[in-house]
Order: sequence, then C-alpha cells, then structure tokens
Amino acid sequence: MSANHQIQAPRRIGHRGWLAVLCVVAVAIAVLGIIHRRSSLADLRDVADEDSIPVVQLISPETGPQTSTLTLPGNIRAWYSAPIYAQVSGYVLKWDKDYGATVKAGETLATIDAPGVDEQYQGALADLDVAKTNYRLAAITASRWQALAGTQAVSQQEVDVKAADAAAQAAKVRAAEHQVARYRVLEGFKRIVAPFDGVVTSRSTDVGNYVNAAGGDVSSRGAADELFTVADVHEMRVFVSIPQDYSSMLKPGLTATLTLPQYPQREFKATFDTSANAFDPQTRTVTTELLVSNPDHLIWPGTYANVHFNIPNDQSIKVVPEQAILFRSNGTQVAVVDSDQKVHLQNVTLGLNFGKTVQVLSGVNPTERLVLNPSAGILEGERVRVVTGLPGLSVPVDHTMPGKGKA
Repeated sequence: MSANHQIQAPRRIGHRGWLAVLCVVAVAIAVLGIIHRRSSLADLRDVADEDSIPVVQLISPETGPQTSTLTLPGNIRAWYSAPIYAQVSGYVLKWDKDYGATVKAGETLATIDAPGVDEQYQGALADLDVAKTNYRLAAITASRWQALAGTQAVSQQEVDVKAADAAAQAAKVRAAEHQVARYRVLEGFKRIVAPFDGVVTSRSTDVGNYVNAAGGDVSSRGAADELFTVADVHEMRVFVSIPQDYSSMLKPGLTATLTLPQYPQREFKATFDTSANAFDPQTRTVTTELLVSNPDHLIWPGTYANVHFNIPNDQSIKVVPEQAILFRSNGTQVAVVDSDQKVHLQNVTLGLNFGKTVQVLSGVNPTERLVLNPSAGILEGERVRVVTGLPGLSVPVDHTMPGKGKA
C-alpha cells in the first residue's frame, strides 16, 4: 500500500485538552447562571415596585338626599295622669272601679268609712246651734238696753257693752258656720271620685284597708297612701330626647311617625307641641314633646315607641361614605388623588352623619377624586394605583340616620 493511501490514526486528546473543554463549559454555565439571576432579580424588583404601590378605588362627593329619616326612642305618657289620695282618715268601705275601668269626672271610685269625721261634723253642727242661741240672746239683750239708753236706768257704757257682746256672738256664729262647712266638705271626701274622664290605671287599696288623710284632715297622723291613678288617654304626650345636632328641626309644623312594638304593622301620626329650649349638659339633648291622638285608646301610658322624623336636607351639601374619612391628630381628613396619581391629605369639616354617609361642609369640591377606603398608614404625596370594581367594596347610598341612644 502506498504512502498516500495510508490511514493515519487519530490523535488522542491529552489531559490538557480535556481540562480546557471543562473550563469552557464551566464558564458558559456560570455566565448563563449570572444572566438568569440578573433577569430574575430585575423581575422581582419590578414586582416589588409594583406591589409597593397601594391599590385604591376612587369616589367623588355625591349630592345629598332631599330628605332623611331620623329614628329615636320615645316614651308615651297620658294627657293627664292623677294619683288619687284620701282626704279623710278611715277604713275603705268598698271600691267601685278596678284596673282598666273607664270613668267619668265625679264618678265614685271608692267609699271610706270615717266615723271620726262623722262625729266631728255632728259636733260642729251642735256648736253652731249653741252659737246661734247665744247670739239671739245677746241680740235681744242689746236691743232692750238700747231702748233704755238716755234714761237714768242704764248708763251708756252698759249699752255699748251689750251691743259689743251681741256683735261678738254674731262672729261666733259665723265661725261655727265655717267649721260646719269644713266638716261637710270632709264628709263629701269620704267618697273618692274621678277628677276627670279617663281610665283607672292603678288601684292600690282594698276593702278594710286603713288610709290616712293626705292633708284634708289636720288631726290625722302618718303618711298618706295612693289609692288610685286615673289617666286621661284621649290624647297622648310623646317625649323624645333630640340630639343637639338636629335641634334646628324643632319648629311648628314638624310631624313624626310612631311605631309601637305591639302594633308592628301600624303607624301613628304625631305633631310637634313644644320643647324644653335647653340642652341636658350630660347628654346634649333637648326634651321634646309631641302629641298623638288616641281616640280608640290603643296607645297606653308608659308605652315605648320608635319615633321617625322625616327631615329635609340641604342638597347643596355633598356627602361621602364614612369609609373615606380619616381621623388623625391633624383633624378629620380625606385622601385626594391628583392627576399624577399622588395622594394629598386634605382637612374637611363634617356635618350630619347619615349612618353610612356623612355630610362634608367644607374641604372638598364635587370634582375631586377621593380614596374610598384609605389605609391608616397612607402618606402625603404617596403614589397609588387606581382600579375600579374592587371585590367587596361599594359606595353606600343609605341615608337613614340611626337614633342616638337607641334602646
């Protein structure tokens, strides 16, 4: 075989060659790793920068409602309510009216057996008879002595004495007549009567009970006990404590609607009557009296009622959700977002609170964009990312005002 056709055996790669190859591969892997890590770090930085920007939903101030409903607790009392006491001391002979009885003015509620008053009355009548007898004798004597005046039989001094004695006896007759009239009145007080048309709401006595006079019998001793209570329920008085914030609505013509727990499907119309014109310094409320007609006597004294006021509002005053308000040491604020998506914390003055929304009297204008639910740590100048329709967030529109101190 010639030299040109000889097949040369391949050269073997030595140890240095393999080492060089391994070095090249290692360098390539390292470079690729560095590039991948830098890419991942850049991605993480971008994600971190994006996550560091708060996500917010924006709202704008809204026009307030035309009217709002204010619900407050009220206490209902009778038009008149009178506790009935005895004016003479004695024992209850009988009672004629029980709980819930409808009575007319002057109708008998109970009768008292007062033998002591009977005896005093009879004694006063006897004293009057004695006084009249003495007066008649004194008048006859004075007349006779007057006939002898100017003669030698009597002196003028004696005539004047007899005339004065007759006048004194006449005064005693008048005093005895007054005493008789007094005991005659006490005799009438043995019959306990209703002071006006109404309903008996309590009876605190029974047959045989001893009762003390409540000032009618000056000779009685001991504390007087209430026997009955009579209430006039043809019209009822409703007492409501109005918070100071809403006192401006207390004007003639104001009306309210009452709802009672025992009549959940029925409403009662009430009208404003008067107010105390002074605030309780403890509660900052003013006692207000409303009137409600009660021709069918469905409403009872002592009833609890929910009183609903329909209040006209100033529609020029804007409202925002309560979630948009920040309460900080600098005052009440809202977070306004400008065109550069940066936050500006702005002080505001609040008005009436409707429960879910609140009036803003000053500090914002209708075109400004407010953060609906700013975090407690939001800062002045902080950049935000605006989104719409965040899950779970919505702008409330309920303008019903809850009652303050509602039971």
